Amino acid sequence: MHKLLIFVVLFCSGMHSAIAQDPHFSQFFASPLTLSPAFTGKIDGTYRVAGNYRNQWPAFNRAFNTTTLSVDFPIMRNHIGVNDIWGLGFMGFSDQSANSTVKFNYLTVSTAYHKGLDEDGYHQIGAGFQATYANMLVNVANLKFEDQLTPFGFTGTTTELFDNSTLQTKYWDLNAGLLYTGSTSDQNHFYAGVSMYHINRPRQQFTGALYLLNPRTTFHSGGYFPVGQSSTIHLSGLYSMQAGASEAVIGGAWQYVVDESGEKPTSLYLGSWYRLNDAIIPYVGLEFNDFRLGATYDVNTSSLKPASQARGGMEISLIYTRRPPEQRSMPCPKF
Repeated sequence: MHKLLIFVVLFCSGMHSAIAQDPHFSQFFASPLTLSPAFTGKIDGTYRVAGNYRNQWPAFNRAFNTTTLSVDFPIMRNHIGVNDIWGLGFMGFSDQSANSTVKFNYLTVSTAYHKGLDEDGYHQIGAGFQATYANMLVNVANLKFEDQLTPFGFTGTTTELFDNSTLQTKYWDLNAGLLYTGSTSDQNHFYAGVSMYHINRPRQQFTGALYLLNPRTTFHSGGYFPVGQSSTIHLSGLYSMQAGASEAVIGGAWQYVVDESGEKPTSLYLGSWYRLNDAIIPYVGLEFNDFRLGATYDVNTSSLKPASQARGGMEISLIYTRRPPEQRSMPCPKF
């Protein structure tokens, strides 16, 4: 029992460290509603559907798997200014770790209003808010303790501390963001913003222990500009802080139009991002019709490189933005 209690203390301490930093995407630019609620509805189209999948540290057995699916769209277009956007969005978010022993499931609803600052609609400032319902599960049956170890492997289930096979906690969360976007022509665009998640510091409670979720503040910016008749450079970066953890990512991609026929050209993207003191993140993408597909693979460069075998994480994103041909085009963030 003494060693079991030691394990539980270490497990809870590990949980406390783990919740000090939220799950994150290397392709943060392809997961708008986890980056800032202020991106809600900020699209050049009638609606946007975004999906993301990340498998971190695949050298371990399903160490971290993160999946999101979101949809957002402008609303009330006939009742607000022609250069304003009011957006509404919904997202499902699942994060599983330790071979699905620990599961976080989130459902969110967000809204944002973007106010035009000039008569052409090239400059806007927006504010967004997001409410999240979170459900955390710990499957105790998947945990292995010393008193279960026999010559034939792990057998039985420890019940000295846990009455049920699953520990669960639920809470509501509140997030907000500010965003400025601007353009000098139809060919370029730039943005800068800040977001804060867990503003209300929700409680996570297990076996009598109480943890307060620390706020996460993220500064982010990006933009694109043409470098030729068929080429565009996209740049983006962020700096995020939560409790004692921080993350800085910067990089860009080159877009080359491979097929200019039709109203929606096909483009190839090649680039790379760098997470400071952690990983190099090569990126390849393809844009066709109203879809943009992206893939990255983190190449670990930190002190964890020997354990992770330099395999930081595979990530895939797919964004569909419905853009009718007759709709007025408005520059919006892409990376």
